Amino acid sequence: MKNAVLHKADSRGYANHGWLKSFHTFSFANYYNPERVNFGVLRVLNDDTVDPGMGFGTHPHENMEIISIPLEGDLEHKDSMGNTTVIKHGDIQVMSAGTGVMHSEYNKNKDALVKFLQIWVFPNQRNVAPRYDQITLNVADRHNKLQQIVSPNPDDAGVWLHQNAWFNMGNFDKDTTTEYKVHDAKNGLYVFVLKGEITVGEQKLTTRDGYGIWDFDTVTIKADSNAEFLLMEVPMY
Repeated sequence: MKNAVLHKADSRGYANHGWLKSFHTFSFANYYNPERVNFGVLRVLNDDTVDPGMGFGTHPHENMEIISIPLEGDLEHKDSMGNTTVIKHGDIQVMSAGTGVMHSEYNKNKDALVKFLQIWVFPNQRNVAPRYDQITLNVADRHNKLQQIVSPNPDDAGVWLHQNAWFNMGNFDKDTTTEYKVHDAKNGLYVFVLKGEITVGEQKLTTRDGYGIWDFDTVTIKADSNAEFLLMEVPMY
């Protein structure tokens, strides 16, 4: 597609802190690439693996919508709003940092890794009251179809956030095809392949590749093998 950007898995930034291995699709911490700062309002897409019993100590955030998607293991969350929770595969967590929040995240288990995606989205409102939410979804509901996990609407499926953004996940068998139509013409779509091989439009992607497209209405997504993927529709302005 003409308006597209391809981020191959092996082109991502990488940080090895011993207890934490993190791949950065966009510039983050010590990784800076001026051509990869964001995709529209999608600011951070980190692919994190945390060693048993280790984690992120208490640290601040403000004016950011933060979504965590656990892929494997149990991640314990504590924050300054009084929440202490554990999220695991099938859960979706959202935190509106707004005027400011402190939180920590730790691998709950002493004998297993935690793998999760940490995603930051710029909000469409600044200085909102901090907010935390998490839900447990039925992973079977994304088998050969798209399961909405994030939207702007508190009454819609998934969690909601302060942005005109929609996220979906799919777990497709080989040769399954779907069409994705953008909700808003000003939005783009960023596709991240969790595993397997898919074709988006005419672009072939494989495990951990990212692909962003914009100025389109509908795109075809086809699983070239058994595949899992995440779709993030976000405003491009």
